[in-house]
Amino acid sequence: MDTEGFDPQKLQGAPPLMPWPKFAEWIGMGDEPIVVRSWVERGYLPSLKVGKRTMVNVALLVQQLLDQD
Repeated sequence: MDTEGFDPQKLQGAPPLMPWPKFAEWIGMGDEPIVVRSWVERGYLPSLKVGKRTMVNVALLVQQLLDQD
């Protein structure tokens, strides 16, 4: 996933897990949630299956983004 120009500090204070549709809204992609879903399915976003729900692992995503610097 291209993170150029993205400020990982904006993710500070986020919940550690978030349902992927809610994550799509939160990052401003609410009008194209299928894109976020495909990122999860392709492994571009760290995720965790909780019951029937697929959650974006926001805590791990923040760590990965901070480690890239």
